[in-house]
Amino acid sequence: MVTRVDPFREFDRLTERLLSSFGAPAMPMDAYRKDDAFYVQMDLPGVKPDDIELTVERNVLTVRVERPDLEGDDVEVLASERPHGTFTRQFHLGENLDTDKLEAEYDAGVLSIRIPVAEESKPRRIPIGGAAQARELAA
Repeated sequence: MVTRVDPFREFDRLTERLLSSFGAPAMPMDAYRKDDAFYVQMDLPGVKPDDIELTVERNVLTVRVERPDLEGDDVEVLASERPHGTFTRQFHLGENLDTDKLEAEYDAGVLSIRIPVAEESKPRRIPIGGAAQARELAA
């Protein structure tokens, strides 16, 4: 049995959706560091890989996603609670990351991005010389 949409209930739902959109991002994500890389994982259910665009410019990573609206002359929308349209998130990356080696995968609605730490930014051990080496340097 299909029931008609109550316009007042629909108005309440749209108002709630608008107000809650300020607190809940359309592309929820986790970001963390593990070993010598930073990771970002974003939930993008129902998005095709071709509708995801990743760009890096001047250490700013931009993720742009297109989720088309429900359209068509033969479509009667009974409920539409999932976000539709174009969504963008930007991440300002530190100078210590190697954006040339950035990797991205998309599986089961999750976009996973790996950004390695640049070799010159990794911690390295500095050897400490003794008194004999100090005399050689002074000579």
